[in-house]
Parts: sequence; structure tokens; C-alpha cells
Amino acid sequence: MPGFVEFKTFTAEDGERVSIVVFDGIDSHNRWRDHPDHRAAQRRGRESLYDEYRIAVSEVFRERTFTNPGSRSRD
Repeated sequence: MPGFVEFKTFTAEDGERVSIVVFDGIDSHNRWRDHPDHRAAQRRGRESLYDEYRIAVSEVFRERTFTNPGSRSRD
């Protein structure tokens, strides 16, 4: 999907799951949201996978990254 950056999923011990989907901008996100294949997948999820879910669309206003200069890659 053009504009797609990354996808990550985290699952808690109780089974609750959080997925983070990152796009390069709101226009790319909206194209994905409205894509017929994605709409069909959402419909299948509502019918057979989920009792409930919540979607939050957010914008990053500030981001910071820390890299320990003493750490090394472990290959």
C-alpha cells in the first residue's frame, strides 16, 4: 500500500492486543482505510473475530529517540 511505513502488534498476558499501523500521512491512511480489500477484511473481522474493538487515529506532534552510545549491535 503506498504510504505504508510499518505495522507492529503487542499482546498482553490477558489476550488484549494493540496494533500500531504507521503511514507517511493522513492521505495514505485514508486510502488504506477506504480500500475495498481492507473494508472487506474489516467486515470479516466484525463477523467472526472480534466482539469489540477500538480504533484511534493519531498524529505525532513530537518524537524523541535515545541511543546509548556505549551499546553495540549483537549479531
